Amino acid sequence: MSPTVFAEFAAAAREAPDRAFLVIPASAARAYAPSGISLTYGQMLARAQTLWQRYAAAGYGHGHRVAILLENRPAFVEHWLALNGLGVSVVPVNPFYRADELTYLLAHSDAVLAVALAERIGELAEAAAASGRKIPVIAEDAAVIPTATIPAPLGDAPGPASECGLLYTSGTTGKPKGCILSNEYFRMMGDWYINQQGLCPVRQGAERMLTPLPMFHMNAMACSFMAMVLSRGTLILLDRFHPASWWADVAASEATIVHYLGVMPAILLGLERTPAERAHRVKFGFGANVDPVQQVVFEQRFGFPLVEGWAMTETGAGATIAANREPRHPGMRCIGRPGNCEVRLVDDSGKDVATGEPGQLLVRHIGSDPRKGFFSGYYKDAPATAAAWAGGWFHTGDVARRDADGSLYFVDRSKNVIRRAGENIAALEVETTLLKQGDAAQVAVIAVPDELRDEEVMACVVAAPGVARDEATARRIVAWCLDHLAYYKAPGYVLFLDSLPTTATNKVRKTSIQEIGGDPRQRPGCFDLRSMKRPRKAASG
Repeated sequence: MSPTVFAEFAAAAREAPDRAFLVIPASAARAYAPSGISLTYGQMLARAQTLWQRYAAAGYGHGHRVAILLENRPAFVEHWLALNGLGVSVVPVNPFYRADELTYLLAHSDAVLAVALAERIGELAEAAAASGRKIPVIAEDAAVIPTATIPAPLGDAPGPASECGLLYTSGTTGKPKGCILSNEYFRMMGDWYINQQGLCPVRQGAERMLTPLPMFHMNAMACSFMAMVLSRGTLILLDRFHPASWWADVAASEATIVHYLGVMPAILLGLERTPAERAHRVKFGFGANVDPVQQVVFEQRFGFPLVEGWAMTETGAGATIAANREPRHPGMRCIGRPGNCEVRLVDDSGKDVATGEPGQLLVRHIGSDPRKGFFSGYYKDAPATAAAWAGGWFHTGDVARRDADGSLYFVDRSKNVIRRAGENIAALEVETTLLKQGDAAQVAVIAVPDELRDEEVMACVVAAPGVARDEATARRIVAWCLDHLAYYKAPGYVLFLDSLPTTATNKVRKTSIQEIGGDPRQRPGCFDLRSMKRPRKAASG
């Protein structure tokens, strides 16, 4: 086993230097490479080694962290590999983050440098200044890399336990948590994927995996990337999901595997039938949260299975579940049977529930080390790490049920977390931001159903004295959130209420908001403002 991600990649490049490693179709490349890009293992290694030398000369080394805002581009992989080889951990930055979110990430992560696309440097530099820390911000192709100062790098070489990445994920406590992920975490993620077999066979040196998922998430960065490196396959990286060109990209790239999120099958099923949708080589799609009603219909129409799985950034390959073997119960939200992990389903008192009954999903790795393959902990939050591992089991917060054959079925999301098109949104973070705007005296953010995106954000608002409960106020609230949060976190609906229902301890009873009066989207005083939610325009460079 190689000690680092870079070492794993270097081994692959020595074995298959001329094999295509990274392909970016023309539809995803935009102005920086209008004809698309194809890089072999040998070419990518050479690029990373050149950057390695430049970073080493500037004094970067084991124990440092560098933030990278590089989207789904070759630069992301080049900088990650170069820094990893030196023992530097990367902090991937969500390109949809706004000023407040960027400032928090740079301050909390203790990054000593930030690398960004040229058009984002100014914005990131402002966030760095606001963080109160002196963090140089450079372009991904900068001629000069500033010298690393404090702290000094560690004196030893990086190994499997060394931090490879610090990935931020939304939780229930407002601000995103930084998940410390080791080199071993990434290696195990790739190992698990290529060895799961069943409906998901991965052939050595033969697979071509297409993913539109972002590299700042663990799915693409750990699962897709490492699976292709360890199997000497080809990673086909889209900048995002393009419905109109999807099947053309799948066919032209000769993809044998595709990754998806729940919103994608729904959109593809809504397109007109064309010969292109069956002119592909795809063996299986791997993802999560497909609408149960649409799963079987999709598989019949497009000719390959959608293999549903379950994982969290925290669990990594230590506890990853997938419905990759029969019976997989399509159309029933089945996530498969545990393979590399032990599972408990418990009620609110921590007691195991009966077969068929829903309970909170607790997981741990099989064998002597229950945390093997999991994240190393939440950065600067030992109490939250300890709480998550209470009793020696990782508490996921997700609710599932188990049937007689051992299959697990996903039932509900983590408390106070909204799942919109694959993004986890902490309701508390949105509530905190919204209250700063001034039009709301009280607010509760909840999830409501969405036909395409699984769930949408709704802000239930008690207006401040003298504030009109009208569309103009609702629009101001949403516009404020769009200025301060990533677009997907902003409310898609604003519902004005006279008061918020509370518990005996004066906590907002969100279930009552959703249950009283049926669908809250249909209640008087609700404004549908989903049309205001638009991602930042893609960079043209």
